[in-house]
Amino acid sequence: MTNSIDRVIDDAISNKTIVGTEVLVAKAGRVIYRRAAGHFDREAGAPMPENAIYRLASVTKPIVAATALAMMDRGLLSLDDRVDQHLPYFQPKLDDGEIAPITLRHLLTHTSGLGYEYPGDPKITTGMQDTDLDHEANLTRIAQQKLMFAPGTAWNYSVATDVLGAVLAKAHGGMLGEAVLDFVTGPLGMTETGFFVASHSRLAPPYADNQPEPVPMGDNYQAEGSVGNSTLFSPIRMFNPKAFQSGGAGMAGTASDILKLLEALRLGGKGIIQPQTVAEATSSQIVELSTGDAGMGFGYLGAVVLDPAAADTPEAVGTFTWGGIYGHSWLVDPANEMVLISMSNTAVEGCNGKFPRNVRNAAYAEFA
Repeated sequence: MTNSIDRVIDDAISNKTIVGTEVLVAKAGRVIYRRAAGHFDREAGAPMPENAIYRLASVTKPIVAATALAMMDRGLLSLDDRVDQHLPYFQPKLDDGEIAPITLRHLLTHTSGLGYEYPGDPKITTGMQDTDLDHEANLTRIAQQKLMFAPGTAWNYSVATDVLGAVLAKAHGGMLGEAVLDFVTGPLGMTETGFFVASHSRLAPPYADNQPEPVPMGDNYQAEGSVGNSTLFSPIRMFNPKAFQSGGAGMAGTASDILKLLEALRLGGKGIIQPQTVAEATSSQIVELSTGDAGMGFGYLGAVVLDPAAADTPEAVGTFTWGGIYGHSWLVDPANEMVLISMSNTAVEGCNGKFPRNVRNAAYAEFA
């Protein structure tokens, strides 16, 4: 029997706003809805399979944030560590030339004063563009740009998680991917999520919004970003071993693996993070600041619902949620014991268009 989520998916595919998608809903730890639909590769006529691998974009962020929290729980880092304690070269300044100390807390909450666009230096990459720069070379360039505001005084979505990723790599004594594997993806059995894709044939080709239908995304494709900025997409980056491992956007993975992480967080950390740490991470940490979205706050893992009516959402208070610009959206609603994951190969509609909102509303109508 067709349910309301099926209708949303069918409409998006028939209206040609989404090329292919995989939607997964879990309730109290049990998957109660799963469907892959549309095309994995439209030009080849290949249908979307269950458990395709996707370029995660900002779905990378909660994985890296969880790694940071796990390392903090083990005493390897602290929320109030200054970034330059770990990365001495990273000391960005305010307009007046004063060095403004940035802490790991600022990075996790996107209150660091960093940005996501640096037109003054076209060689800077925000994790989406192909590059041969390593962490230090890229972040050294970012550190030469002026901060937008004094750390802790405002909220702005930014490259902060890329900086955090470099800190984690340094503290762990290796590559960022090794820290993620040791503290999160390894313990949770997320075997198909990482900074390297072994099976290229399972990596979903990306598409970009267009009329009358989305177009295949070539390399260096310019599109509007998830926060109103302009984003340069370079899908080929995933295959470049020289590109630094971007903590904000560099991973690829499956819906099933993302479910393992989100369920672990819903259950209070499931051994990778202490329950009290998860409780703090999923509460708004910017009480006196604003993200610009009514009824929403921001924690260490993503946005947090504070006022469902003001946010115009069926999600309960305490739901935490975010997405990925390549076409993904996720939420964890502890009050309703629900996890929703919507993956797609269509940017940016699958991330912040009508599709993820319609899927969310249908899921709540059906299962909450």
